[in-house]
Amino acid sequence: MLKPASSLVQKYNVPGPRYTSYPTVPYWEEASFSREAWQQSLQRAFAESNASEGISLYIHLPFCESLCTFCGCHKRVTKRHEVEQPYIQAVLKEWDLYCQLLPDRPMIKEIHLGGGTPTFFSVAHLQQLIQGILGKATVAPEHEFSFEGHPNNTTREHLQALFDLGFRRVSYGVQDYNEKVQKAIHRIQPYEHVQRVTEWARDIGYTSISHDLVFGLPFQNLDDVLNTIQQTTQLNPDRLAFYSYAHVPWIKGNGQRGFKDDDVPKDELKRTLYEEGKKKLLAHGYHEIGMDHFALKSDAMYQAFQQGSLHRNFMGYTASKTQLMIGLGLSSISDSWYSFAQNEKTLEDYYARLEQNEIPVFRGHVLTAEDLMIRRHILNLMCSFQTSWAEPEMQFPELPEVLKQLEEMQEDGLLTLFEDHLQVTEQGKPFVRNICMAFDLRLKRKVPSTRIFSMTI
Repeated sequence: MLKPASSLVQKYNVPGPRYTSYPTVPYWEEASFSREAWQQSLQRAFAESNASEGISLYIHLPFCESLCTFCGCHKRVTKRHEVEQPYIQAVLKEWDLYCQLLPDRPMIKEIHLGGGTPTFFSVAHLQQLIQGILGKATVAPEHEFSFEGHPNNTTREHLQALFDLGFRRVSYGVQDYNEKVQKAIHRIQPYEHVQRVTEWARDIGYTSISHDLVFGLPFQNLDDVLNTIQQTTQLNPDRLAFYSYAHVPWIKGNGQRGFKDDDVPKDELKRTLYEEGKKKLLAHGYHEIGMDHFALKSDAMYQAFQQGSLHRNFMGYTASKTQLMIGLGLSSISDSWYSFAQNEKTLEDYYARLEQNEIPVFRGHVLTAEDLMIRRHILNLMCSFQTSWAEPEMQFPELPEVLKQLEEMQEDGLLTLFEDHLQVTEQGKPFVRNICMAFDLRLKRKVPSTRIFSMTI
């Protein structure tokens, strides 16, 4: 029997990871990690995959002119644009150090510029960065280059210059169009700005334009969410992210101060914002893709989801999977499949490492055989809402305990259990993080004593 949504929310709204990796960062075994181990796993992944599928690059551009209070990214708030050139030089040096480790010329399949605010940087500096990267690489025939643009400072010149360098996808942070909500999160951007940059991108020839919307923001009500979606659908972006606001007031430095805890929508209201928002998106021809994402049928993400080739990593969902992803820049995380490595989180430490001619990694995790198997289960759930333990290499000693937990979730209507696999139900899709947690052996063995994750719902 299906339980009402309200009691499910109360039951399953617990702190939980977003599963852009497994193990999640708080569970990395840093003591057994070394830069040498990372470099070896990098070379192994490169040898296994560069020629057949290429590699991905995530480049973190950390500067912002003002602080959005909902942001949990590593950033540096400044209006001084003289910081741009030293940073570009540092990233290019880091890339050079990586290229020295690789036996062949890398083939780049994917580049994503994230932040911070990538469009904080001038057109000339972004050109210098991308040309410097591509000068040491081959571009894969089927490549996907994307960047995050701020609707207030993305210029037509930005869009044209990056298009000329091979970029075809851009995502704009919209969040919500209600001015009261915008003021609370310190992110004022009128609809007209979003409309302008969306139309420019379409006019120049970008094939995938994405808008990021957030539900559960302070002062937000149902009308706000529905109005924002209504305005968004008028611009018809190819894909959308519809995220839950992760309220993490205990994290120092992310400035969540334009409002009180009581101003943030809770449990049932927050779930209603999601459910009603989702209904409206589906009615406008968007299809649910993995967790928090929607796309039109014409978009590559929808097609990857249909074909079972959708992938998830620290960049979020991607339609073009590569085994090796190198993160460049402050705080970026790299993934060789066998190991994760994170760069220094402060500018000073990042620059200091590079001055020593060292790859600026300060922590990471080498995955065990168990980690690799659990990671497959979690990726299956996050990317295709199903997983299977039919093959012996997908079984593990704790599986009976996990199945017991899953039986309870089946009773609650979140999934259907079969003899050797499970399928998440329509009702269960908003709870996919909770279903993943049933497989998260590291979380089960060591439940955190303090809050380290945002709420799942």
